[in-house]
Amino acid sequence: MAAEPSTAPRSLASALRARDDQWLAVLLRRRPDLLTPVPLDIGQLAARAATRHSVVRVLDRLDRLHLQVVDALVELPEPVTYDALRGLLAIPAEVLRPVVDRLGDLALLWGPDEELHLVRAVRELVRPRSGSPSIVELQPPAPAPRRRELASADRTATMAATETVRRVEALLEHWAAEPPPRLREGGVGVRDLRRTARALDLDETTTALLVEIVHAAGLVALSATFDGDWLPTPAYDAWRREPVAQRWTVLGEAWLSTSRAPALVGERDDRGRPAPALAPGLDLPPAADIRRVTLEALATLPAGGAAELAEVTAVVGWHRPRRGGARRDALVRWTLREAEALGVTGQGALASYARALVRGELAGCRAALDRLLPVPLDHVLLQADLTAVAPGPLRAELARELQLLADVESTGGATVYRFGADSLRRAFDAGRGAGEVHAFLRGASRTPVPQPLSYLVDDVARRHGRLRIGSAAAFVRCDDESVLAEILSDRRSRGLLLHRLAPTVLAAQVAPETLIERLRSMGFAPVVEAADGSVVVPRTAQRRAPARPQPQPSPGQRLASDDTVAAAVRAVRAGDRTARHRPADAPPLGLARSASMQALATLQAAALSGESVWIGYVDRHGSTSERVVDPIRVDGGWLTAYDHRSGEVRTFAVHRVSAAAVLS
Repeated sequence: MAAEPSTAPRSLASALRARDDQWLAVLLRRRPDLLTPVPLDIGQLAARAATRHSVVRVLDRLDRLHLQVVDALVELPEPVTYDALRGLLAIPAEVLRPVVDRLGDLALLWGPDEELHLVRAVRELVRPRSGSPSIVELQPPAPAPRRRELASADRTATMAATETVRRVEALLEHWAAEPPPRLREGGVGVRDLRRTARALDLDETTTALLVEIVHAAGLVALSATFDGDWLPTPAYDAWRREPVAQRWTVLGEAWLSTSRAPALVGERDDRGRPAPALAPGLDLPPAADIRRVTLEALATLPAGGAAELAEVTAVVGWHRPRRGGARRDALVRWTLREAEALGVTGQGALASYARALVRGELAGCRAALDRLLPVPLDHVLLQADLTAVAPGPLRAELARELQLLADVESTGGATVYRFGADSLRRAFDAGRGAGEVHAFLRGASRTPVPQPLSYLVDDVARRHGRLRIGSAAAFVRCDDESVLAEILSDRRSRGLLLHRLAPTVLAAQVAPETLIERLRSMGFAPVVEAADGSVVVPRTAQRRAPARPQPQPSPGQRLASDDTVAAAVRAVRAGDRTARHRPADAPPLGLARSASMQALATLQAAALSGESVWIGYVDRHGSTSERVVDPIRVDGGWLTAYDHRSGEVRTFAVHRVSAAAVLS
């Protein structure tokens, strides 16, 4: 009696083909590198999943338990039986079964329990170990959590998150006014980074972190029109109009998903040169994965729980044993430090809103952070020492106007702004009048406007614009003749080549820009005068880099959307169906001068009967493809049909259809 034929799959492709669409979607989510580009059919998907490069990506993301099971599978000859594997490892079935199933779900292992096959690349990459296998580590190390009051940890993290948003806005406003040039080898120069750090009153490490994050979030890019300077993009203008919670979520998601390592900024290379921010060499492929695993380790602790660095490092080492010791441990250390600075953690504990961020629930993160943020204030407290105290975060429009009139002196739970002659002159230069400034101060303060501040505003306003600068090359005009005499007698004005045209007018042989800068350095407060005698209010043009897409992680790290995965599964199935139904006598897919009468008749008949048709098609670039379509109509030399590969209705030029056959 002949033995019944085995129904077990004979290859990885046949094993994948037997799975349902939901399983294929899970595979593509877990191995996103298989999506780029979308495989033509199941055979190509299986071939790509079995390549060494793709298998290495999967192995690098397996924890110690899974890798030890893989080691045992390599030890055993193929085909491996589940019972033999369990006997070799001697671990409970409730532990081993999910591991074997997951290896199958990752397409590293295929076949039934009686005939388990490892993908060949796994056996090539994982060498058999001599002797019996060691004792299997079933669980990661368990940190001893240091308890923090959740409310206190959230307050600390929320303050850091708010400060991060403020610092990013200050950074990009500074770069909009004074954009740093791009280095020849790429990145931002050390001196420019140091200058930016001084302007923000930050250390260079934190400044480099913010620079890398805004680039990863697409808020800054190289300008194509300003000599390759680093400038904010139009996305920044949209970003700063959003609520604080939304702005922070954008930054937090960019930090979590970027493969850049900001902590490497300043490290010296073999030639002793420090690595600049935004340089190409700061990209570390494992960075995003290790960053996420580190935060996931904190997320396993009770709410408000923190852990020592060594404990977190041990947990990450169990989850990613193949990632490499020293560099992996450094990434863990950098992640914890950066998370505290950005407001992802507070007092070492994961913030409640950051738990949603780690899970990829951005809307939940925004909502949770918004509930923790204090209501933005619409007032400040003016003090007699020429300062204004903001006891909390201010409304965006109030904060921007205040930053124009005063300089930030200190930040923290309350922000202190200091008024001075230079800061007020900055406001007058921007077109504000003395009356506007007084009205703003009265409306913004809950306390009476101190008399010294009112006097300072009036004094700066009185001196502002007394000098009028035009072009002779340039001239200076002032109704007070003694002021012009003082300028002429000052030794610092000799380089301006001034001479008196009239009692109230001086002419200069330098450009107006040079003249106004030199007079300001001498302690005067001139303004520019138009040809009709009116004051010219200089408007600083918003300098922006061209819009660019947000930097994307590598294919192995990118998380595809549900729609993308569903479309890919549909395309793979359609390609598989096309290959399966291709007629044996189908002609080559070369471009014919015109569609054959038989192909045209087949398409017209299928449009009437509603049958599916296999077609060979050559596009206008000369690329050939095979498709399964459901013809809707054939008219005017065009075929309108539902394309199974793209999942949508498309039109095809009939003269490019080289062959057609109705599917049985």
